[in-house]
Amino acid sequence: MLDSILKTPQEVRCDIAARAQARRLALNMSQKELAARSGVSLGSVKRFETTGEISLSSLLSIAMVLNDLGAFAELFIPPRPENLFTLEEPTPRKRAGRKRHES
Repeated sequence: MLDSILKTPQEVRCDIAARAQARRLALNMSQKELAARSGVSLGSVKRFETTGEISLSSLLSIAMVLNDLGAFAELFIPPRPENLFTLEEPTPRKRAGRKRHES
């Protein structure tokens, strides 16, 4: 876990691309077949596997074909409260007042 925290966004993208490529190869699927089944262009699949660059919608389409779409369900889950009895109502945000200029 700590290892993934210390990585740069570029390193994370490359790791995801490498794991996706390994999954594709384990399923004995070519890049062309992945592109056809996911609806993502072949150029995008190739670019993703070499650089890690891809749009989110294309990444989700590829993940669905590679049977790993569920991994995205865990992203950005709201934090769980430690104790349900100590929940406090969030204080509403207030806008700052306008500064008045004296003439």
